[in-house]
Formats: sequence, C-alpha cells, structure tokens
Amino acid sequence: MQQPVLGIMTLYLNKRKQFEDRRVYQKMIEEGRRLGLDVFVFTPADVHPTRKLLLAHIYEPFKGRWTRKWREFPHMIYDRCRIQKGGRFQQLKEFRLKHSRLIYLNRPLRNKWTIYEVLSSMASFKQHLPETVLYKSYKDIEAMLKKARLLYLKPINGTGGRGILRIEKTGTDDNFYIIQGRNMRRQIIPRKHIHRTRLQAWIRYWNLDQYLVQEGIPNELESGRVHDYRMLVQKNSRGKWEVTGCAGRIGPVRSITSNLHGGGRAVSMQVLLDHWIKDEELRGRIEENAGKLGIQIASFLESIYGGLCELALDLAINKEGQIYLLEVNPKPSREVFARIGEKDTYRKAIVQPLEYALWVYRSTPAANVPRKRIKTFKPGIGRKKKKGPA
Repeated sequence: MQQPVLGIMTLYLNKRKQFEDRRVYQKMIEEGRRLGLDVFVFTPADVHPTRKLLLAHIYEPFKGRWTRKWREFPHMIYDRCRIQKGGRFQQLKEFRLKHSRLIYLNRPLRNKWTIYEVLSSMASFKQHLPETVLYKSYKDIEAMLKKARLLYLKPINGTGGRGILRIEKTGTDDNFYIIQGRNMRRQIIPRKHIHRTRLQAWIRYWNLDQYLVQEGIPNELESGRVHDYRMLVQKNSRGKWEVTGCAGRIGPVRSITSNLHGGGRAVSMQVLLDHWIKDEELRGRIEENAGKLGIQIASFLESIYGGLCELALDLAINKEGQIYLLEVNPKPSREVFARIGEKDTYRKAIVQPLEYALWVYRSTPAANVPRKRIKTFKPGIGRKKKKGPA
C-alpha cells in the first residue's frame, strides 16, 4: 500500500514567503514519519500553473533544514489558513473552489456573527452565549448599556485581540464610562474616563464597520487583570471528538484581552479555577460541564458546516460557575499547553490531527486510489528536461 500523504496548507505572511507556526509544522512532520504519514507544507501560491503539482516546503529532520520540491497533490489537506486581508486570502478561496473534490480534514467556518446566530438557534447553547448584536448604529451600544454594565465591541473577523474595545460603567456613577482596548496592531489603548454625553462622539472616531456589540462577562482577578480559558477539542484516531486540554490565560496589565500574542500569560486551568472559584465541588462540575459543552459545540458546528478536525473554544466563567462561550477558533495554536509545561498535552495536540488524517485515509476509498508517480525536482531544475515541470 502506498504511503499516505498529508499536505498542511497555510498562507504566506509576506513577500519573503514566510509562514506562521513553522516550528509546529516541523514537529508534525517528525511525528508523521513515526506514524508512517508523509507530511509537507504548501500554500495556494505554490500550485504549478499548468500541472497538478505543488512546490512544497519539505522539512528534513535529520539535516534540520527546510527545502523546496515539486510534489503531487496530497491525499488529504489540513487547512491552517487564517483569515487575512489581501490577495493571498483570495488565492485560498480560489484554490478551495477549484479543488473542492480534494479531501480536506477541516472546512472554513463563517464569521463570529454567523457562528453566534447558528449556535443561538439551539436553546442548549444560547444560555452559554453572551448577548450579542451586529452593530448597525450607536443605538445598539445604548441598548446594551441599559442592560449590562460592561460590553465589548469586536470585529466580526478579528483575531488575536485586534481592534477590540471595552466599555464599562463606573461603579459610582452611571453617567461616566471607562473605555479601553487594543488597536489593529494589538497596541493597548489606555483607559479613558468619558461622560455619557461624549461617548457617541468618541465612538464615531472608531470604524465600527462589521463589528459586534457583546455583553461583557466580568472576569477581572483581584489584580485587575482579565482572564479566560482556552479549550482545544480535536478528532482522535477513531474519528471521534474529544477534549485534548484546557488552559487558563491571564492578560497583561491594562489589557482587556488575555491572548498570548498580546502579552498574555498561560496558567493551568486548575490553578486559575482554584483562585477564581473557592467551592471545590463547583470547580469539579465546571470542568466536567465545560468538557461536555466543548464536544457538543464541535459536533453541532460540524453538522452545519461539514467535516472539521479541531476547534479552540475561548471560555469565560463567572463567579457563580456559569460557562460562557466567547469565541470559536477553527485554526487554533497549541502554544498555551507548552507554556504551562503540559508536555504530554502539547504533543497530543500536535499528533491528534495526524492520527485523525490516517483514520480518514483508511476510511475513505478515494484516498487509497493509486496515482501515477511523478518524480520530485528541486526548484529551477528540469527546464530543458521533460521529467520536471518548467
């Protein structure tokens, strides 16, 4: 039987053809070798113009280096492309449209607003969702502030805490608000005290096109730092959903977000819960219920959007133990588990998509069809020879 091949599809970050998560992909390629899975990395920009070939990024573990080679299309594709502006993301959409019959381990999810609408249609999920509306006018902010002392303004396609504003009524006077946030470069916007009559004018300077207005869940620790929890849910080697791990995140000083890329600190979920919830029995129920919720959400979203292999859920938990889903991330990182020293969980997070890929390969007849072999060539070689692509 031919060796199964998995292509990790990503996007270049710049003209120098650099891409994110290079070290994670190195580990995946190494683990793939141990499992009997051939793994390489490519982007939609690497497709040969006339032949069904890819100029792949190949990592050679024994030499500790990356090289480029022409490869056939893989049996399966693990899509790791995150949303970005510009032509590279358009290339991704065109690739998936043109090659829709290929076997993908995961499918794109829609924006935050659409995900909220889909999940809120189920009563069992709605109780775990902060009230959210799509921003149309300042009246949406006014209406939310009448019901909640705290709210967030979030871009519907934002990642990493970019472009988020937090508006909070002061504890002593409902006529004053505290505004803080992060701009699109993740830079912290310092706290500002603004009178209610000046709030609309201040908001006008912030481009709220395609934004959400969301009820805020109080999550400030005694230190004043915000915190939340990152849960990773993945398909296992039997094609079943399971919780790989869950970790806590604490934001830096004066930050309204806890994202690690924005300076957040990772801590064990148990340590953070012990600090936040004093009732031991309640903590146990929270962990159990959070795990069940994560698997239920993953299964439901897969039933709506099609095949998925992993999701990260950002969760907030109030003092009463109520669990809220803040965000769903279809292209999650694993870094949080490495930072808290959970080496086994970190390795499992890397290996599970590979084991799932092998399960898909063995379960999908189309993936096992022998293909005509095409020799691989280094870039720039074979221009005058018929063996390699021009």
